[in-house]
Amino acid sequence: MDRFVVKRPAEDPGGDGKKPRLEDEEEAGGLSRPSVPSQEIRAQGLSLEYRLLFSRAEADAIYQQLEKEVEYFEGKGRMFGKWHQIPRKQVTYGDPELTYTYSGVTFSPKPWIPVLNHIRDRLVLETGHAFNFVVINRYKDGEDHIGEHRDDEKELVPRSPIASVTFGACRDFVFRHCDSRGKNATRHIKPIRLQLEHGSLLMMKYPTNVYWYHSLPIRRRVLAPRINLTFRKMMPVGNK
Repeated sequence: MDRFVVKRPAEDPGGDGKKPRLEDEEEAGGLSRPSVPSQEIRAQGLSLEYRLLFSRAEADAIYQQLEKEVEYFEGKGRMFGKWHQIPRKQVTYGDPELTYTYSGVTFSPKPWIPVLNHIRDRLVLETGHAFNFVVINRYKDGEDHIGEHRDDEKELVPRSPIASVTFGACRDFVFRHCDSRGKNATRHIKPIRLQLEHGSLLMMKYPTNVYWYHSLPIRRRVLAPRINLTFRKMMPVGNK
C-alpha cells in the first residue's frame, strides 16, 4: 500500500505557524488532539486521507461511552432478492428530516447524543466539514463483517466526503476497483488494504465511491469488538 501513500507534514489548523491555544482545545471538547501527520492515499479514481483523530486515552474514553450509550438494532438486509441477517449491529443517528436506505431497508435516525456530537465537533475542527448523519456499525469480533459495496446512496449530497471514524479492534479495510471485481473483471487492478487504528479517521473523498468498492472482510483471529462511525452529508430525498 505504501506506493499509494503521499505523506504530508503536520499542519497547524490555524495556518499561522503557532500551536493551538488551550482555549481552542477546550472548544474542541476539552481534549487535546494528537499531532500526527495525515497520509493521502491515491490511486486511479481513489482519494483518501488517513490520520489519527484522537489520542489513545481519548479513544478509550469515547469507546466506553459508545458501548454504554449507543442503542443498536439487529436487522435484516436484502441481497440477491433474499433477506439475510446482517452480520453486525447497526444504527443511524442524525437530523430528524433525513432517512437512509441500505440493502432494501430505510432507516430513520435516532436523535443526536452527546458522545456523537463530540466526535462530530472534532470532525468540523479537523476537516472543515459539517456532517448531519452517521451510520454506526458494531462488529463483535472478526466473524462480523460487511461485504463489498459503495456508499453511493441517493440521499448523499453529491460529491460530499464521508468521514469514517474507528474505535476498538484494528481490522483490515479493503478497496477494490469496480473494473477488477469478480469473474467478469475487465482490468487487473490490485486491491488496496488498509488497517484502521483505534481513534483513526479515514476521509473518503470524491470520486472514490464512484470507482472503488470497500469491505471489512472476516478475520477470525480478531476477538475484540470494533465500532465504526461513517459521518455523512445527507439531504431529504425530495430535495434531490
